[in-house]
Amino acid sequence: MSVFRHPERHPVAVLARQGLLSFEAAAVHRLFGQARDPDGAPLYEVRTCALEPGPIRADADFRLLVDHGPEALAQAATVVLPAADEDYGERPHDPLSPDLAAALELIPATARVASICTGAFVLAAAGMLDGCRVTTHWRSVGYFRAMYPHIELDPDVLYTDNGRHLTAAGVASGIDLCLHMIRCDHGAAVANEVARGTVVPPHREGGQAQYIRRPLPEPGRAATAAARTWALEHLDEQPGLRQMADHAAMSVRTFTRRFRDETGLSPGRWLAEQRLDLAKHLLEGSDLPVDRIAERAGFGTGASLRLHMQQALGVTPGAYRRTFRGTP
Repeated sequence: MSVFRHPERHPVAVLARQGLLSFEAAAVHRLFGQARDPDGAPLYEVRTCALEPGPIRADADFRLLVDHGPEALAQAATVVLPAADEDYGERPHDPLSPDLAAALELIPATARVASICTGAFVLAAAGMLDGCRVTTHWRSVGYFRAMYPHIELDPDVLYTDNGRHLTAAGVASGIDLCLHMIRCDHGAAVANEVARGTVVPPHREGGQAQYIRRPLPEPGRAATAAARTWALEHLDEQPGLRQMADHAAMSVRTFTRRFRDETGLSPGRWLAEQRLDLAKHLLEGSDLPVDRIAERAGFGTGASLRLHMQQALGVTPGAYRRTFRGTP
């Protein structure tokens, strides 16, 4: 008997292991569970499974009673692997345990597979991340690189998306990744409504570099927040590094250093992401022609917007609009 009872909904399986990080598993249920179509019908069906049904020890003073075994993985269109105690240490999952390896083999070749935090070690051990750009928690970066030097690891981002395989950096970035998947499946409006209901931002700036412990800034230094706000309000004017630094009353060198400390990104990369986000929002939520959207988002011309979208997303503005608005 299928563990998923609603064939019209996207089936999501959460694989719980002993020592499960309970926040990560709960966040998947909360976020996907809130996604609704225009008529208010749920868009996803989420089921938790384990290598064997029964009690699962969490990272707190309680256990989870999991009803479903690994057969749920075989029926899922999306599989999410939260972190667990067994992911920590110098060489976790070396080798992968036979029961966990057998369970992962049940995942359909067409399913989307995502890890949260150190769950990336499991996917790497299973060979799923070969050829991918991935991330994991910054505290485990050294271990990951030592075990998998052939896998491109980006320790600065909140999550990565390689098409079928996705990774999130740490506990809360699992929220960012789930919202990203919802956004890819059903557009920004649905994802934004889920974020609003969860009282989290629909998209966080920067990467996990901003959360790594650093020395406190020198007293009296101005922050870059006001310059970022100003730039967002003037994207159509194509603000640059010099203008942002002048707005913050800093030298370009100081501003660049402070900006990276506060956001985890260079000013140029941050501006590019904000322009692209605004263009996507306008493509989804307005009938403006592509050239006008390009102007408002600071790309200047429709040709420039097309080039940037092809490079960043692999699609044209027209194709993106058709996908997320259902327009012919």
